[in-house]
Amino acid sequence: MLWDRHEAPGALVGRPEGRVDESNWSDFAAHLTNAIGDAAGRRFIIDLGGVDYMSSRGLRALSTALALAKKAGVGMALAAPGPAMREILAISRYDKLFVVHASVADALA
Repeated sequence: MLWDRHEAPGALVGRPEGRVDESNWSDFAAHLTNAIGDAAGRRFIIDLGGVDYMSSRGLRALSTALALAKKAGVGMALAAPGPAMREILAISRYDKLFVVHASVADALA
């Protein structure tokens, strides 16, 4: 899994790429935690456009990050999930837990 991030107006956008699975979920969690700290007072958007699979541990990292973001006053949302990630989010009901936008542009609007 690769991780990239960039600044956008009023938000920090993180973009994981590849698979988030048992071999790298802890790196994913660390990236989320660091980004939330850096996004203080702004929104944190996770661009899922490059993620083709996420294991239950990756999902758990997302829910842990959401709780951390709420405590820090950071609005957190997911954006641009592809078909596989949309299915994973729906099966796990994370599409009910998170605000999910069709694109990063929609999330930033």
